[in-house]
Amino acid sequence: MSGPDIITMGCRLNIAESEAIRDMAQGQDDLIVVNSCAVTAEAVRQTRQAIRRARRERPDARILVTGCAAQTEPQTFAAMAEVDGVIGNREKMEAETYLPSSQRKLGSLFSSVSPKESETPAFAGVTNWADVTEKVKVSDIMAVRDTAPHMASAFADHARAFLEVQNGCDHRCTFCIIPYGRGNSRSVPAGAVVEKAKQLVGVGYREIVLTGVDVTSYGPDLPGSPSLGLLVERLLKGVPDLPRLRLSSIDSVEIDDRLFDLIAHEPRMMPHLHLSLQAGDDMILKRMKRRHSRADAIRIVERLKSARAEISIGADIIAGFPTEEEAMFEHSLALVDECDIVHGHIFPYSPRAGTPAARMPQVDRATIKARAARLRDACATRREAWLRSLIGTQQSVLVERNGLSGHAENFAPVRLASVQCPSSIVRARITGLENGSLIAQEAA
Repeated sequence: MSGPDIITMGCRLNIAESEAIRDMAQGQDDLIVVNSCAVTAEAVRQTRQAIRRARRERPDARILVTGCAAQTEPQTFAAMAEVDGVIGNREKMEAETYLPSSQRKLGSLFSSVSPKESETPAFAGVTNWADVTEKVKVSDIMAVRDTAPHMASAFADHARAFLEVQNGCDHRCTFCIIPYGRGNSRSVPAGAVVEKAKQLVGVGYREIVLTGVDVTSYGPDLPGSPSLGLLVERLLKGVPDLPRLRLSSIDSVEIDDRLFDLIAHEPRMMPHLHLSLQAGDDMILKRMKRRHSRADAIRIVERLKSARAEISIGADIIAGFPTEEEAMFEHSLALVDECDIVHGHIFPYSPRAGTPAARMPQVDRATIKARAARLRDACATRREAWLRSLIGTQQSVLVERNGLSGHAENFAPVRLASVQCPSSIVRARITGLENGSLIAQEAA
């Protein structure tokens, strides 16, 4: 081995930051870093599972836990015998955090928690402070005002590069713990984004995905309050050799005219959007404290597809939000067809301590599980029909590291007939569908 093992849970932003951690911790073969997710209770459970599995497989390794779950509930991981240290989301971008054990003692690696920080939600319920302060280096994320200057520059397992342009969130959806894990919204200056994109293209990346916690909120904290659309415009102009630019999850209500025009008409912008919809019922959306209505969601998809028919739509939808009655759920179920959702991410609702939704009347777990299954089935049916509609078409495919698979511009998964150069873009004729992937023959 030539560096740490990185176990990444959750979002594309975590993927980008994990690669920055890999760079900072090069040469530390005894280290395992678990970059956690806090979006649901299940995500936290899976993080604990990953930690225990890592300890069984490498009993002599140092295990550090970071990410949103480590930020929001450090006591959970500090209490695990398998864990050597818990790192906050600000601290994980400091290279000294990962110094080898031969250079630092554990006690000096993890600083004590200040009285002010101990009052934050991250430390609610902690009683044994002696144990916590030995393992934890987690500060008040709400005090962070700048973006980390790292932005990932290499990716071990992806043909696409994930470029962080924004972090944090100023909104307070009633179900969401993530603002307490990431802090308030802050943006990376456009010049830094363009320079990093040039570097990524220079080392061979043909597609860049712009990532963040709330990407469409980009800009108000910067001089002149630039928008995400303005950033995209500047990036495409400043990096003419970049053939493919993709957006990670965005808030549909924040798609302004400039960004809409780029998505609709710029061929280097990939025809694939993942929308943070969350529900299809207006009362549930109001109780979630979302800023769009059901009609808004349907309208933006109709506008996008009218302007660019090949656009594929993904969406996050929560099943079983508190107070959700059957008729309300049916509205979310119908949204799958009404918004033509072919990349569905379905989340069974789970209460997160400290959020307003956790105090609302809860739906029973069996009903939540059943509703999530129905949503997944509806998305799967819609997705299969969409994939079958692509048989006989030609698609431009970005080849993954294995040389035998890739993704089309609309993010359809494609399996190639013969080995191609990783990270190349090939034209392929779609001949069939098998096990959820399109089958393709490279075009002559």
